Amino acid sequence: MEIEPNLLTDVGRRLRALRADQDLTLEQLARLTGISAPALSLIETGKRDARLTTLAKIAAALRVPIRTLLEDPADAASTGGDVPAEGYDLGDYL
Repeated sequence: MEIEPNLLTDVGRRLRALRADQDLTLEQLARLTGISAPALSLIETGKRDARLTTLAKIAAALRVPIRTLLEDPADAASTGGDVPAEGYDLGDYL
């Protein structure tokens, strides 16, 4: 499975937008999450690969589901939500 090359920057962009929508500064979000403001800044700019637990803390502080940080709203809307995945071709791995 190939990871989207812009995943880190996309997550960071969504995080920054959510923070701005709630009129929170980096310092305020840092206090709410226990994550330093410089670390949050690196996540927002896509320069740091945040752990899942870190993203969970951020999502909880912003009072949004963690998927809000991970999913592109346009992709979720275009697929109609939970669409079953296609099967895997494991022939190359046998």
